Amino acid sequence: MICMTTIDRTRLAAALAEEEQRFSIAHPRSRELFEQAQANLLGGVPMNWMMKWASPFPIFVREASGARFTDVDGHTYVDLCLGDTGAMTGHAPSPATEEIAEQLRRGVTFMLPTEDVIWVGRELERRFGLPYWQFALTATDANRFALRLARQVTGRPLVLVFNFCYHGTVDETFISLQDGGPISRPGNTGAPVDPTLTTRVVEFNDIPALEAALAPGDVACVLAEPALTNVGIVLPEPGYHEALREITRRTGTLLIIDETHTICAGPGGYTQAHGLEPDILTLGKPIASGVPAAVYGFTADVVERIRQRARLDEEEPSGIGGTLAGNALSIAAIKATLQNVLTPPAYERMISLAERYTAGVQAVIDEFALPWCITRLGCRAEYVFQPTPPRNGGEAHASEDPMLDRYLHLAALNRGVLLTPFHNMALMSPYTTTADVDQHTRAFRESVATLIAS
Repeated sequence: MICMTTIDRTRLAAALAEEEQRFSIAHPRSRELFEQAQANLLGGVPMNWMMKWASPFPIFVREASGARFTDVDGHTYVDLCLGDTGAMTGHAPSPATEEIAEQLRRGVTFMLPTEDVIWVGRELERRFGLPYWQFALTATDANRFALRLARQVTGRPLVLVFNFCYHGTVDETFISLQDGGPISRPGNTGAPVDPTLTTRVVEFNDIPALEAALAPGDVACVLAEPALTNVGIVLPEPGYHEALREITRRTGTLLIIDETHTICAGPGGYTQAHGLEPDILTLGKPIASGVPAAVYGFTADVVERIRQRARLDEEEPSGIGGTLAGNALSIAAIKATLQNVLTPPAYERMISLAERYTAGVQAVIDEFALPWCITRLGCRAEYVFQPTPPRNGGEAHASEDPMLDRYLHLAALNRGVLLTPFHNMALMSPYTTTADVDQHTRAFRESVATLIAS
């Protein structure tokens, strides 16, 4: 029996303090700008998530290209965060930026369609299998609109999600389980409605719980990531998606698949890679090479049910749509991205790099006999602080170690590698190289070795 290594907390605290000092000394300009920003920006940042980094203050970026960025202090980093998937295409990918710049010169938004939407709609159908599409600016909005339409066509009030799922800032999804019962997720700021009144929540991979939750026939839709991605990767167990689809159909519940993170699985996301059959599909973040854009698609059956309920073109806004949604710039950026950036050859290379990343991390885990594991989903990989992959969100959440997490992130940053701040996610872009991956492996090994007594 292999004896697993226990991390000494005193050693960890000392190592973290040393990394914090190292960071502060190396980033005087970022510190200065952060202090200046306190005068006009809440928390000193333009969006509150930018305070979540492991560093004592956020890095201010000067420029980025491909899989690297340079900060205002002149340091260049391998970017494995990639805007938490928003820049999975790489930063400023030339095959897309040229088309985006051309559309900027022709105009950005008209509240009228452009010819590009025809190509984009056909390509989305080819990749994901759903024939009808609408556009939004964020995956959050796409999910909100999808939920509204699901309630409309089913006449049912409730939504079902999975514990520790991620669907942006959709109100209904800020719910979790505690002692077997639903609660508003801690940190749910100013909730307009208690999510326990709008939403049922069950653990991922728990078929009996799913069956029981849908049995009353009052749930309009299941909103599901095909694999959980924001609490460590939680993969579906064999047969789970087949059961999910069978139960939703039998109970008259629509199935919405959110591919915003799982687009890492391939050109058509997890849906194409594993033959899923959603009623509605949502996707945002990287689909337009960093330009704000999202899409949501429907089966022909769902569209017919929408048409029977209301003609959207004759209605007031009714909570669906937006003045800038489907604007010419977003559509042109989606077309350029799907046509020239997120292509099958690009995915082959990105997935191969993720395999190399996973092998490198696993080798360090094995070398030091750590009670950790790493899971890969397409070109995304995440390690968690437990010896076996979690089977649901509650189990993954229970393994979190904020202090250890912060140390490993900051140690990587001080060695030129940026990971996603919220969890231990690394993502490959079309511009990531084997040298970038190996740089992370060396940094990871060095930071782990610091914690292990000689």
